[in-house]
Amino acid sequence: QKRIVQCSPTGFIEKISCPTSKRDEFKSCRSAVMEAHVFWRFVGTMMCVTAVFAVLVVCRQRVLDRKALEKVRKQIESI
Repeated sequence: QKRIVQCSPTGFIEKISCPTSKRDEFKSCRSAVMEAHVFWRFVGTMMCVTAVFAVLVVCRQRVLDRKALEKVRKQIESI
């Protein structure tokens, strides 16, 4: 599929038969605009997932810091 010139951008082709000229033509099935749209949708999704996990990490770090401070406070009080 990659050897046909029309396939090189995507690797996918569609065979088109023209009844008037009796010729078979090939065209690439996927468009660059569609591929760009899918790519940016993926990037946006990954950015949202990254933001969610970043918030979770910050919240977890705050909880751990509070626990550590509480432990130190209890040790100081016991002296």
